[in-house]
Amino acid sequence: MKKNPFGHYLFLKRLLIWMAGAVTHSRYRKFNELSIEGSEILRMLPAKRVLFVSNHQTYFADVIAMYHVFNAALTGRDDSIKNVLYLYQPKLNLYYIAAKETMKKSLLTKLLAYAGSISIERTWRASGKEVQRQVKMSDISNIGVAINDGWVITFPQGTTKAWAPLRKGTAHIIKTYKPIVVPVVIDGFRRSFDKKGLYIKKKEVLQTMKVKAPLLLDFENMDVNDIMDELAFAIEQHPSLIKVKPQD
Repeated sequence: MKKNPFGHYLFLKRLLIWMAGAVTHSRYRKFNELSIEGSEILRMLPAKRVLFVSNHQTYFADVIAMYHVFNAALTGRDDSIKNVLYLYQPKLNLYYIAAKETMKKSLLTKLLAYAGSISIERTWRASGKEVQRQVKMSDISNIGVAINDGWVITFPQGTTKAWAPLRKGTAHIIKTYKPIVVPVVIDGFRRSFDKKGLYIKKKEVLQTMKVKAPLLLDFENMDVNDIMDELAFAIEQHPSLIKVKPQD
């Protein structure tokens, strides 16, 4: 009956991850293929204080794929998610940052939230409208708790739109908590799934996920804008790359 720092029962979290993984595995192995790079990098990382930064193409398919890839790599698979039994004992201190309003919309999203979401209030958008509000310090604190407890996945653009500018919040989190920062670049998810990432809209699409080496960041001397620039290039979303790397 052990709990994580957020009061979630680990046995229940394990069950939810296994169920979600079993249901979604064929989406990356049968209906569509997932090409993976960087499993060896994942196995070299410490168990805690790691922040993954990634571009974003759907609400849920991206992060579910990362749960598959990360757990498969930690059980010795090289760039493969063959045989879903790697989720029998999943990494339970794996979290992802998501909008609170998204994670409260249905029973399904609430279950996905229990499986690992650090739900935060967006400062720039609410209920489909542009807003301006202060950052909740409790949200920042919860992200810090998750980083200190394990691995955290974040999507610094805060939207599924390609080439959207990065939000400064991720850079502030990096300067505050000084985690190991690992870039992840994904592609193909926008073509294969609907915007929510719950339904397959096209089959036989090649999806890709590349885990890159940790960034070398000077936490003390780099300012927020410097870090944002580094992140944008690392996840291949810097404005200067638009003509070089078109995306779906």
